[in-house]
Amino acid sequence: MSAWQGRHVVLGVSGGIACYKSCILARRLAEAGARVDTVLTEAAAEFVRPLTFEALTGRPVLTSLWSRDGALAHVRLGQDADLIIVAPATANLLARVAQGIADDFLSAMLLASTSPVLLAPAMNDEMFAAAPTTANLAALARRGFHTIGPEVGALAEGPSDRPGRMSEPEAILAHAARLLRRDSALAARRIVVTAGPTRESIDPVRVITNRSSGRMGYAIAEAARDRGADVLLISGPGSLPPPAGIEVQRIETTAELETAVRNALPTADVLIMAAAPADYRPATSAATKTPREGGPAAIELEPTTDILAATAGARREGSVIVGFALETGDAVAKGRAKLERKGLDLIVVNDALEPGAGFETDTNRVTILGRDGSRVDVSIRLKREVGDVLLDEVEKRIAR
Repeated sequence: MSAWQGRHVVLGVSGGIACYKSCILARRLAEAGARVDTVLTEAAAEFVRPLTFEALTGRPVLTSLWSRDGALAHVRLGQDADLIIVAPATANLLARVAQGIADDFLSAMLLASTSPVLLAPAMNDEMFAAAPTTANLAALARRGFHTIGPEVGALAEGPSDRPGRMSEPEAILAHAARLLRRDSALAARRIVVTAGPTRESIDPVRVITNRSSGRMGYAIAEAARDRGADVLLISGPGSLPPPAGIEVQRIETTAELETAVRNALPTADVLIMAAAPADYRPATSAATKTPREGGPAAIELEPTTDILAATAGARREGSVIVGFALETGDAVAKGRAKLERKGLDLIVVNDALEPGAGFETDTNRVTILGRDGSRVDVSIRLKREVGDVLLDEVEKRIAR
C-alpha cells in the first residue's frame, strides 16, 4: 500500500445503491495512508449520510457548492488532488460530466479538474448498454478519464449476466494505484512473476511437492502492479486468492511452469522466479491409486527441468532476470554461485531455517545480490515490503 502514503485522493460519490461499497473504499484509502476528501452528490447523501464518510476518513465531507467553506473548493480540489476516484459513477453523472454540466460540487470539480480521474460506473445493465451511456463514456475517455468496470454480477434488482455492477473496492484500489505510479520505471512494463509450489504426481491421489505458500511471489506481483506494471502471475497450487488487477495463470507441474515461463519470456521486461518448483518427480506415475498394501517400498525419482537454465534462450534482450535461492547454511555463498551459474541479474537469498523467514510466513529476511557485485541486506519485514525493496533494485537496472 506504499503507493498511497501521503497522497491526496478525492473520492466522489454519486447516487446509487453501490454507495455502500464506497464506504469500504474510503476506509481502505485512509488506512493505506492517503488523505481522503469525500464529495457527495445530493442523491448519494440519500443512500449514505455524510457523517459516515467523515467518520471513516477523519475529514469533513463536501456536499454543496454553497457551503460556508465551499467557495472555490471545487477548483482547488480538482487541481490539487493526486487522483480523483468517482465510485459509483452513475449514468446520470456520466451524462452530466460528458456534456460539461457543472450544477453541483462533484460535476463542477470534475469540469475544473487537472488531476487524473478514475470512474467506476455502476447502474442497471440496460442503462449501461444504452447508446447514450456508451457515447458518454467514449467522450470522457477522449478527455483522458480512466474507467474500471462495471462487472457482471448481481444488481439491486436481481441477477444479471451483463455488466452493470460496480467493481469491488480492492479492484478499484489496484487500478488507482497504477495511475499513481505512472512515473515508475516499471510503469507499463511487462513483469512476469512466478509463485508457489509445483506438484508431481505419484498417482492420481498422491503428489510430491513442498511447503511454499506463494506469499512472496504474490506480494511481489502486487507491488509491481502498484508501480504501474502490466503483471502476469504464474501461480502453482495454493489457497491464496487471485490479486486484483493482475493476470493469473495457473499451473500444476514443473513442466507446465517451464512452458508458461518460456511462452511469457519473449514479451517480458522482467522475470522474477519466486516459485519453488519441485526438484524431482517420480520416474513413472501410476494411472490408478496405488494401494497401501503391497505398494512400493521406494519410489524412483528423476530430476525435473532447471527452468531458468532451460528457458535462457527465450529471454528478451535487455530484460532483467531475478532468481531466488532458499538455502540452509552458507546461503549467501550458495546464492552467489547460483547467480553466476544461471546468468541472473539479481538473486534473492534467504535461509529456510531462520525464524520468520522462508515458507509459510508473512515475513521474510533476505539478501539481494546483483551481478554487478551489489549486496542489499533486508531485515525481517513483511513480504510486501521485501517485494518493494526488490523492485527498487529491479528499477535501477531496467532504467539503464
